[in-house]
Amino acid sequence: MIAILFTIHFSLSSSFAQDSTGVADSTRMICFGYLDYQKALKSMPQYALVQQQMADLRKQYDAEMQRVTDEFNRKYEDFLEGQREFPKTILQKRQTELQEIMTRNIAFKEESRKQLAEAEREALAPLKIRLAETVARIASEHGLILVVNTASDACPYLNPDWGEDLNQLVANALQ
Repeated sequence: MIAILFTIHFSLSSSFAQDSTGVADSTRMICFGYLDYQKALKSMPQYALVQQQMADLRKQYDAEMQRVTDEFNRKYEDFLEGQREFPKTILQKRQTELQEIMTRNIAFKEESRKQLAEAEREALAPLKIRLAETVARIASEHGLILVVNTASDACPYLNPDWGEDLNQLVANALQ
C-alpha cells in the first residue's frame, strides 16, 4: 500500500511544472475519481429485489431449521421421559439416534450458510458487473486514471481538489 501511495505521490509531484520560484504549477492536475462502492450497489433498483429474494430464501432455510430443531427436541424429550425404563440396547440406540440427528442438523445449518452465501453471490454478480462497467465508462468519459472505493477504511482521506466525487454520477447512471 505504501509503495502504491509513494508511486502515486511521486507521479503526481513530478507531473507539475515548476515556475522560476520553485512553486508547482497546479493548472495540470491528474485526476482520480472516488465513490462508495457499497452505496452505489445499494442504490441500484435491482438491489432491493435481490435483498427481498435473499430474505425469502433465508425464511425458507430458517423454517426448515426450526422444523428439524423441533423434531430433535421432541425426540430428546421422549428420550428423557423413557430413559429410566429403556433396556440398555434401546437406550444406546436412542442416544445414537439423537447424536445422528444433532450431527445432521449441524451439517444442515453449515450447508445452509454456504448455500445462502453462494445464492447471494450469484444474485449480486450481474449487479456488480453492471456497476463495474458503469464506473469504467464514467471514469473514461471524465479522463480519470483511477477510481478509489471509499467504502472501507483503507482510504480515510482523499483531497477533493485532486479527485472527482463519482457517487451521484454513478447513482444517476444506474437508475
